[in-house]
Amino acid sequence: MATIFETRLIGNIGKDAVVKTMDRGILAINFPVAHNKNWKDKKTGQTKTKTTWVNCTIWKREGSNMRIIDFLTRGTLIEVIGTPFAKAYPQDEGLPRTEIRLNVSKTNILRPTTKGDVTQEDLIDSEMDTFEPTMEDFNLEEDDF
Repeated sequence: MATIFETRLIGNIGKDAVVKTMDRGILAINFPVAHNKNWKDKKTGQTKTKTTWVNCTIWKREGSNMRIIDFLTRGTLIEVIGTPFAKAYPQDEGLPRTEIRLNVSKTNILRPTTKGDVTQEDLIDSEMDTFEPTMEDFNLEEDDF
């Protein structure tokens, strides 16, 4: 029986997307998305916010439709769906650090920060030109993201 491990995240992009070329012409489009959780402190009555950053990656083949990059800019409200995973690596001080990552399979721009003529078709990234990577396809290093 097949299993599904998928996450849906709605948040704001923290900084403009960066494109990196990997092995065999695979492109990694990387951008961080912030998820804010708000609550009211019962003792003080103050509203508090906790921000969780998720580093997102869209995988594409060289020559694919790259129009989505125009919309992956800081401040854009985005919905991303994909497979989550955690990556651990040592910090400069030798202490371990873990970050949450998401291999994105679908995107939907909910509120773009760009100006100009934008159609709904421009704001949804088609799955038809995405690349589903396997570990044999490339090697990732910690500075790839």
